[in-house]
Amino acid sequence: MRKSASWMTIWDDRILEYIDENGSASPVQLDESGYFQVSRSQISRRLRRLKEKGMLQHLGNGVYIITAIGEDYLEGELNAEKLNDENREEGAASA
Repeated sequence: MRKSASWMTIWDDRILEYIDENGSASPVQLDESGYFQVSRSQISRRLRRLKEKGMLQHLGNGVYIITAIGEDYLEGELNAEKLNDENREEGAASA
């Protein structure tokens, strides 16, 4: 079972799942998927937050991919409560 952190929202789980299943995504793709009931600006904020925590890597042009940290979280092997902003470099290096 996944252990979400207090900073995470249900949309964070869905964003990670979507990107994991589709390989990558941008705020536009996530918004147009119909899978999210929040605004594109909210999706963008959540993407940035997941990147700060090392769960996503930004490739440029608004495209994000999941990192090993994000995959570990989805597989229930990582408690997101233990993540801090220092994971950003580790997540990018292991993606």
